[in-house]
Amino acid sequence: MKILRTTLLVLLTLGLVASATYGVVRVAERTGDGEPTAGVADSPSPVGHEPTNDAPASPTDEPTDEPSAAPTEEPTEEPTAEPTLEPGPAIYSAGDSGDEVRDLQARLVQIDWLTEVSGTYDDTTVAAVEGFQGKRAFPVTGEVDDRTLTRLHEMTGPPTYEEMHNIAPVAGDLDPRCREGRVLCIDKTTRTLRWVVDGDVGATFDVRFGREGMETREGAFSVERKSRDHVSSIYDTPMPFAMFFSGGQAVHYSPDFAANGYNGASHGCVNVRDRDGIEALFDQVEVGDSVVVYWS
Repeated sequence: MKILRTTLLVLLTLGLVASATYGVVRVAERTGDGEPTAGVADSPSPVGHEPTNDAPASPTDEPTDEPSAAPTEEPTEEPTAEPTLEPGPAIYSAGDSGDEVRDLQARLVQIDWLTEVSGTYDDTTVAAVEGFQGKRAFPVTGEVDDRTLTRLHEMTGPPTYEEMHNIAPVAGDLDPRCREGRVLCIDKTTRTLRWVVDGDVGATFDVRFGREGMETREGAFSVERKSRDHVSSIYDTPMPFAMFFSGGQAVHYSPDFAANGYNGASHGCVNVRDRDGIEALFDQVEVGDSVVVYWS
């Protein structure tokens, strides 16, 4: 019996200890910190505001040092093809005749594509028009369309009756100052330059003069200096075979006169369009020879 009482006493003691331990655990669960806290009522934790030690999620697109993919369309350095010119309707063509054709031919004579006027749009005229068109990268048809006629008019002046009928211009009378010695005799009325030696005319040239406000001076002068391959220091333009007679004014070959005829003017010089002729004259004229510019 004594052993039985002792055993029961031990079991009772163990039961009380277990009960006390269970109570402490329940209080700790309610306070959340493992220590019993007096007067704290059970209440649910707020939803959505619990602190967390989890690291923020990494972004789905990680930065990279790799270059982005090349564009699908590669740039090209090839130039865009220029549109092809198309010929316009013919205004004049083979077989035409009359004064309008004479005007056309006289203009072609002015810029050395023809040598004479016939009044008929013949094979020679077709060839001249083809050459004129080809040099300007126009469609080569041998027929005159609006583009061809406009450009021809821009390069030439209205032909005279004499030009349209192959009548050579007659130079006016020589100025008395041109009759003695060696003289470049320049007639503004007939637009001619004559090389005269002791009253005899050795050569005659078509010439043009200075534009309005830059007129070629009139009077008696002399050749002051010569420059075979001169280039204007003011306008940076070529003045081959220049023979200066009045300051910066000179007789010289003009590529523009040769190309554009009288539809243009100089800055005061006497332009000559016959290159071979003025070259030969340049070799004959000497410094000190006379120059006379006048109206006949």
